Amino acid sequence: MLILRIAIDILIAIGLVFALAGTLGVMKMPDTFCRMQASTCVTTLGVIGVGLGALLYTIFFMGSAATAVKVLVICGLVLVTNPVGAHAIAKGAYQAGIRPEKRMETEDYRRDFDE
Repeated sequence: MLILRIAIDILIAIGLVFALAGTLGVMKMPDTFCRMQASTCVTTLGVIGVGLGALLYTIFFMGSAATAVKVLVICGLVLVTNPVGAHAIAKGAYQAGIRPEKRMETEDYRRDFDE
C-alpha cells in the first residue's frame, strides 16, 4: 500500500506542476492566443494528473465506487469542455479584431470570416 500511496502522491504532484505551469504561462505569454494555449492545454494535463491520483485514492483507500465515478465524470467533462471552450473564445477574439503579434503560418479563422 505504501507504493500505491507514493504513486498517488506523484500523480497529484505532476498535476500540480502542470497547473502551476499553466498559471505562469498565462502571466508570461505575449498575446491572447498564446495565453489561451497555456491556460487550456497545460491545465488539462494538470487535471488528468490530479484526476488519476484522486481516482486511485478513491478506489483503493476510500473504497467508494460512487466517488470514483464522480471523479471520472469530472475529468471527462474537463477534457471535453476545455478544448471546445478555448476554440470558441479564440474564434470570438479573432472576430472581435484581436490578432496575434506574429504572423500565423495557418490562419483558418480568416477563411471562416471571409477576410
